[in-house]
Amino acid sequence: MSFNFLKDTHKKVHFIGIGGISMSGLAEILLKNGYKVSGSDMKDSKLLQSLRTKGAEVFIGHNADNIKDVDLVVYTAAISADNPELIKSKELGLHMMDRAEFLGAIMLGHKYNVAIAGTHGKTTTTSMMAHIVLEEKVDPTILVGGELDVINGNVLAGNSDYFVTEACEYKASFLKFHPYIGVILNVDADHLDYYRDINHIKDTFNEFINIIPEEGFLVCNNDDDNIKDILKNAHKCNVMTYGINSGEYTARNISYNALGCGSYDLYKGEELLFPINLNVPGEHNVLNSLSAICASLALNISKDAIINGLFNFRGTHRRFEFKGEKNGVKVIDDYAHHPTEIAATLNACKNYPHQNLYVIFQPHTYTRTITLFDEFASTFDNVNHLILADIYAAREKDTGVVSSMMLGDAIRARGVDAINYHSFEEIVNHLKSVAKEGDLILTVGAGDVNVIGEMYLAD
Repeated sequence: MSFNFLKDTHKKVHFIGIGGISMSGLAEILLKNGYKVSGSDMKDSKLLQSLRTKGAEVFIGHNADNIKDVDLVVYTAAISADNPELIKSKELGLHMMDRAEFLGAIMLGHKYNVAIAGTHGKTTTTSMMAHIVLEEKVDPTILVGGELDVINGNVLAGNSDYFVTEACEYKASFLKFHPYIGVILNVDADHLDYYRDINHIKDTFNEFINIIPEEGFLVCNNDDDNIKDILKNAHKCNVMTYGINSGEYTARNISYNALGCGSYDLYKGEELLFPINLNVPGEHNVLNSLSAICASLALNISKDAIINGLFNFRGTHRRFEFKGEKNGVKVIDDYAHHPTEIAATLNACKNYPHQNLYVIFQPHTYTRTITLFDEFASTFDNVNHLILADIYAAREKDTGVVSSMMLGDAIRARGVDAINYHSFEEIVNHLKSVAKEGDLILTVGAGDVNVIGEMYLAD
């Protein structure tokens, strides 16, 4: 069976790993369009509870018996080959699609697909774009890799031709998408458990460019050297470049307020277009906003919707998110898990009011930690107080090749005050003993490091 998003609403779709942020969003889009949906995951969550209220049949635990009267099975890359539901689906000869392929099939049901790619900043930029298209009132479908307050979650199922989504490069999954506008924010070395090297990554982004139709648009960061290499092969579609230092669209006269949020004048060449005021901090968010502006202009979205949409965007959960304050100590959490992302977050802290900064970093996956070990070790050179949690394994197993203690030793060898702890309780107790009024606590990582800040505030 092929899958036609607009015509196959009588079908039943089963999601293996339905609790993931993207999978749950896809399931919700189907429910909104009248599909029967079932799915399974290893543990319950608020996302799964929400899907139940919308009509999904959700199983906790993977079991072959969960495959009942199913027409199509969708699975994530994290599902192993010995998963009983995967095995049963193959035995029954059911039509199967991985998450990226299925998302691409849904995109075929829309005309104006905006696919936001890049090593860093996808969720924030997709959220900025979401605010803009909502301000324009085009009734969009939106799929975000994080929770966004304006849509009360990570997905909004609209009824128009407009679809805005993240486009992740992991395992080249975004090559299964169908973008009308493809955005490339940056290209950096990451996911080296799949990619051989940076050249392999650049080659894959070049393939992404080639799936944009001739009448479509490529929006890309002209300040990024790796993107400049890729652009040499971009001859098929319309190209819009942006940057702070170069590009067709640039941010000039940049200034930052007391919380580090940027304001600037938008120029096209030497023509002043309009001013932009952001309510998210850091130079990296100036660049993110430029990409959202270019994509919006390609869609002929109004100036007022762009200005107001960006001004009203206050960030997504886990992206420089203010968690609270206790005894004059502020707590912020950020999802940064790559050296480049961490550097951008630390830079944003410079413009945020504080006395002492206490950074708690939880490395994410053994593969990323070992392949970028030297980069991680040097990222914290200007941090006065660093605390390291154990590595968050995610989908991996500990082989003993690398540990958070090894990373801590390398950082300490560079003269940084870095402490390793093995439990969140130890970290919270340490913070309670050192943090004073006016200080800032920053939790950083893509695992569950945010719990540390929540424990500190609750204790």
